[in-house]
Amino acid sequence: MDQELRKAREHHVGRIIHMLSHQLKRRGTMPEVEMGLTPMQKHVLTFILFETMERDLYQRDIEEEFRIRRSTASGILQLMEKNGFIYRKSVARDARLKQIIPTEKAEKLRMDILVNIQEMEKKLTGGIPKEDLEVCLRVLRKMICNLSEEEQIK
Repeated sequence: MDQELRKAREHHVGRIIHMLSHQLKRRGTMPEVEMGLTPMQKHVLTFILFETMERDLYQRDIEEEFRIRRSTASGILQLMEKNGFIYRKSVARDARLKQIIPTEKAEKLRMDILVNIQEMEKKLTGGIPKEDLEVCLRVLRKMICNLSEEEQIK
């Protein structure tokens, strides 16, 4: 029985994902000077910096991307605004809608973040055949779907 428990613990998918997630959080994608951001704020800022290069971004986009509640997203964005990383601008067509815009302070971090992401991806995928990596990504996306109320993710 003891050996079965040990084997189950070693191959527990959630535990392995948690360990990987913890490692990623510790290393992060932000430059060494983190400017007092929480791990979640770092992820959100990275998302904002890269998504705003392609499209307008709003709070609901943050909620959907990170699968968080409106109140959680609102709190994160308020702190990021207070710390000078973003500002929110009213949209002419709907005053209730606020576009999220990175500040110059945040913009200065974009290239460093990109380099850090590329280095982390290289470490994460080192020695893994392309086919195995594709299977891994497909399985992880399916796991997210299994736990999500939504049917698909990108």
